[in-house]
Amino acid sequence: CDASVFLNTLTPKFYVALTGTSSLISGLILIFEWWYFRKYGTSFIEQVSVSHLRPLLGGVESSSTTGLFSSVNGEAEPRPSVSECKVWRNPLNLFRGAEYNRYTWVTGKEPLTYYDMNLSAQDHQTFFTGDTQQLRPEDAVMQKAWRERNPQARIRAAYQAIEMNHEGVVESLSLCVLNVFVHVCRCAAAYVLLAEEEATTITEAERLFKKALTIGKHVITSTILHHSGKDINLLVYIKRRLAMCARKLGRIKEAVKMMRDLMKEFPLLGMLNIHENLLEALLELQAYADVQAVLAKYDDISLPKSATICYTSALLKARAVSDKFSPEAASRRGLSTAEMNAVEAIHRAVEFNPHVPKYLLEMKSLILPPEHILKRGDSEAVAYAFFHLQHWKRAEGALNLLHCTWEGTFRIIPYPLEKGHLFYPYPGCTETADRELLPSFHEVSVYPKKELPFFILFTAGLCSFTAILAMLTHQFPELMGVFAKAFFSTLFAPLGFFADKMESFMPSSFWHQLTRI
Repeated sequence: CDASVFLNTLTPKFYVALTGTSSLISGLILIFEWWYFRKYGTSFIEQVSVSHLRPLLGGVESSSTTGLFSSVNGEAEPRPSVSECKVWRNPLNLFRGAEYNRYTWVTGKEPLTYYDMNLSAQDHQTFFTGDTQQLRPEDAVMQKAWRERNPQARIRAAYQAIEMNHEGVVESLSLCVLNVFVHVCRCAAAYVLLAEEEATTITEAERLFKKALTIGKHVITSTILHHSGKDINLLVYIKRRLAMCARKLGRIKEAVKMMRDLMKEFPLLGMLNIHENLLEALLELQAYADVQAVLAKYDDISLPKSATICYTSALLKARAVSDKFSPEAASRRGLSTAEMNAVEAIHRAVEFNPHVPKYLLEMKSLILPPEHILKRGDSEAVAYAFFHLQHWKRAEGALNLLHCTWEGTFRIIPYPLEKGHLFYPYPGCTETADRELLPSFHEVSVYPKKELPFFILFTAGLCSFTAILAMLTHQFPELMGVFAKAFFSTLFAPLGFFADKMESFMPSSFWHQLTRI
């Protein structure tokens, strides 16, 4: 038949070119698939198939991203969806001008992502924009300043708001005293921006924050009946940053007092997590009894957890036994009650955030923490380890105990995405959010570890197989030509048999008319 004639005319060079080209194309697909998986955590072919081809073929996707999973008590509980992976403000976030920018000057790398900075701009607008019916010119300037992407543009806008504010104060003195205070409040927000962005040292930032604090206090005390919640937010923010300045400048007892006073004065602002700043400062003072007292208040079953709460609790319990802990001795005699409590606390902390031990044990390199974190995610682990690694090193043997026991957590929760032990199942959306929060030069920690997608394995196998065929065809052209002809003859044999049957079944006039067409 014609197929046999065509196959007999093919030379060995054709088979070499065919197998070589197939190997090259499959290799390029493999490289792209691997790059896409490393960058986005999924297979490109699989994503296109699910997103575009499946609907065309009539596939039905689940109508909800939430499902019911078993909790530790056997009851059904909802698994968090992607939208529920809430991003939180980092309680210990660094200063842009005095810390983040210094890192950029030295390394040439940007430690903050645009997504992270945009979230901060939204926070500042929400916290600091006054509740005024009429938007004054300096208010509009400050609103624009928070949104500016260029740091120098933000600083220029803050100076412009201060100048406009001073002019507005002079003009409004003869009209209404309240107007003066509202103008001054905007001026305080401008000084906050300068302290965060322009100050190149912590000392300079502290000076600007003190100036903003003086203005903010004047506003609150002078407009008791008229000040808004935004004025309180601004005052709390300034006091908190001043406490952080004192902590960074070594005045730790002063910082602790400022934090305690702030928590006592504004007890309803617990969502700001000021207690996490207090815990870190108390650990630096090695005031472990005070740390335990703070944990007793905030490590409650009804309150949301954080890596700081869970790992600080584990550190205190590990510290009590870690100096005398020996894995060999423990395997012979078993764990004591105190050692068992410490191990259970470590397992609890690791279940909450499994990424932290990699940084505490220095299995992964640390970077500057982002301004926002995702609880139970890699961003929270980076932020916690950045400030607390020194406290774990100070407790003799604590890191050794962590090293010996933390991986045991994964035997307790073999399917963390489906069922948790002490917490909800681990959310599956952390990787996507962390990639937005952390800089591109950082390799995001992924949990649980993902298996390679099928299409990467398939293209790897296809590339290897065609490469071997190309090499064998090049080395043994005649023999491989015989095998290729036999293979294609076998492949086309059913088609030839079907064509012969059709020719015998149809009348000869039909084929004659078909050839004329």
